[in-house]
Amino acid sequence: MQRRGLLRASLLTPILGAPALLSRAARAEMAWPERTVTIVSPFAPGSSSDIVARAIGVQMQQGIGKPVVVENRPGATGEIGARFVIRSAPDGHTLMHAPISTWAINIALRPNLGYDPVRDFTGLSQTVRTPNVLVVNPAQVKAGNLAELVEWLKARKGATSYSTSGVGSSDHLTMEMFKQFTGTEISHIPYAGGAPATTDLIAGNVQLSFQNLGSILPQIRDGRVKPILITSEARSALLPEVPTGIEAGLQGFTVYSWQAIGGPAGMAPDLANRIHAAILAALRHPDTRRRMDEIGFEVVGSTPTEFAAFQKGEIARWKEVVRRGNITPD
Repeated sequence: MQRRGLLRASLLTPILGAPALLSRAARAEMAWPERTVTIVSPFAPGSSSDIVARAIGVQMQQGIGKPVVVENRPGATGEIGARFVIRSAPDGHTLMHAPISTWAINIALRPNLGYDPVRDFTGLSQTVRTPNVLVVNPAQVKAGNLAELVEWLKARKGATSYSTSGVGSSDHLTMEMFKQFTGTEISHIPYAGGAPATTDLIAGNVQLSFQNLGSILPQIRDGRVKPILITSEARSALLPEVPTGIEAGLQGFTVYSWQAIGGPAGMAPDLANRIHAAILAALRHPDTRRRMDEIGFEVVGSTPTEFAAFQKGEIARWKEVVRRGNITPD
């Protein structure tokens, strides 16, 4: 009897002790989620990436059965929030949802950036995207199409300006790319967000701007700005009369302002896949899609592998635009 008891104990001991031998990442994968999941938004409340993060968070919470909160840590064009996330444990309880600037443009524009958007993160998914629309002040710019606009710009020999939501934003780099495609000279006037950039365009303090489809659509519809082209692959159902950049004559001029979600580097693959599944379910929920339609975004929902390849291409693309334009963050 005593020998059988000892044998039973010896058989059970490795099993009972196994969890202690598991890596920290493996234990996190088994437990996730064991507490509140925080999605860091490195921009202010009400920004488009913040709105999307909150829509995802609502549905993720329903799916995983634990609270999901969005925490805003704005500043330094997303760097403050990004650095907070990379210092967090890779256990899936701290994630970051951010726009193209944080994931791809900052590193192209600022070589001494305080984080590496590839090396310091576990990318999980591109969440949404939206094209930009080239709009002009109709009272100042008498151009009905791209050819007329380029002719007007060249005749003014640099005496024109464009507004953006800030240095390093998608609309900034899109216009710099436009200048390179068309050989035009236009002065950059950065603002602290898309709303003031649009306000000054309408007021006539600048002549043109690239803005996200969803944010500029109301001003287009009420005639306060005139659309020239859209940067999507195909025409938008929201603006069916507006040609794409390619249709207008700019071959290869396709640009999306996109957003993505990820966590700190070092996340276990199984854990990353589990979180990705929760994110994908949230993105596919009808309420999320309805909300994205309202603000002019298209749901993407790529895999971690797809996002990694996409992000690499985007960083290379914007580095080339920055290099050719000799663009600085100042």
